Amino acid sequence: MQSMKQYAIAIHGGAGTLVKGTMTEAQEAMYKAALQEALMAGYTFLEKGGSALDAVEAAVKQLEDAPLFNAGKGAVFTAEGTHEMDAAIMEGEHRKAGAVSLVSGIRNPIALARDVMEKSNHVFLAGAGAMAFARSLQYPLEDEAYFYNELRYRQWQEIRETDQFQLDHTSSKDRKFGTVGAVACDALGNLAAATSTGGMTNKKWGRVGDSPLIGAGTYASNATCAVSCTGSGEYFIRGVAAYDVACLIEYKGYSLEAAASEVIHRRMVALGGDGGLIAIDNKGNIAMPFNTEGMYRARRNAAGENEISIYG
Repeated sequence: MQSMKQYAIAIHGGAGTLVKGTMTEAQEAMYKAALQEALMAGYTFLEKGGSALDAVEAAVKQLEDAPLFNAGKGAVFTAEGTHEMDAAIMEGEHRKAGAVSLVSGIRNPIALARDVMEKSNHVFLAGAGAMAFARSLQYPLEDEAYFYNELRYRQWQEIRETDQFQLDHTSSKDRKFGTVGAVACDALGNLAAATSTGGMTNKKWGRVGDSPLIGAGTYASNATCAVSCTGSGEYFIRGVAAYDVACLIEYKGYSLEAAASEVIHRRMVALGGDGGLIAIDNKGNIAMPFNTEGMYRARRNAAGENEISIYG
C-alpha cells in the first residue's frame, strides 16, 4: 500500500508571450484568482480521498467557466464567427480516455469528453456526431451569447477577412496559446489528465489541435505520468509530445522533470514548436516546463505547498 500522503494537482491556463508588465496589476490578480479557484476545485476532491479523474475534471470545468481562458465560455471565434471546442480526458490506471472535437454550445466540453469515455464504446467523437451524442445525453446547449466575449470578438475582427489565424490573444508577435488543462495524482497513486481548448482565432476547415488527441496533447498512465500540453498544436501533434514524456520515463528511465524538460526545451524547439506542458507522476512530483515567456500555471500538494505563477 502506497503512503496516502502524495496526492497533488497542477493546472495550466495556456502559454505564450506573457511578459511581465504587459498586464495591469488588476488583470494579473484576476488571472491568479481564477487559477487558484480552479486549483482548489480539483484539490478539494483529492483532499477528501477522491479520484484524480474527478479532480482534473473539476479543475478544468472551473477554467472553462472562467472567460479569461480560451476554453468553454472564453473560447475564441472561428473564421465563420462561431465557436468550436475540443477536449480530452484520460485516466492512468486502465488508460481509458474520452475526447470530443469541434463541438459548439457545450458549456463544459471536458464533461462531454468524460461521458464519451464512460458512456460510449469509443474514445473520440467529433463534430455533428459528438453533438448528436451530447443531445442523446440531454446536454443543455448554451446560445452564442453565452460564449460572446468582447476581447475575443475584437481579436477576431482584426483578422477576420484575412488568411491569418491566431493562437489566442493579440498578434502573432504576442502569442498566447489558450488551452486549459489539469493533471493529478490521488492518494491511491492513480493519475489523470484533462485538456480543453477553444482552438485558434479565425481557424478554418475544422482545424483540430493537439488538445483532444490522446498522446499528443493529453496522456495518462500510472506507470509513468499524466500530461496536459499547451502550445502550437501542430507541432505537439507531430512530436506526439504528451506520450513522448511518458516514453522517456518508461524506456530511458528519465525522471519526470528530465523527461518533460527534454520534450519542451529540446524536441519541441527542434521542430519549431513553442508552448509548455504540465506533468505529474505517481509519487506526486510535478513538472511545468515551457519554452515561451510565460505560462499560466498553478500547483498544490498534500504538504500544503501552493504555487501560482505566470512568468518565466
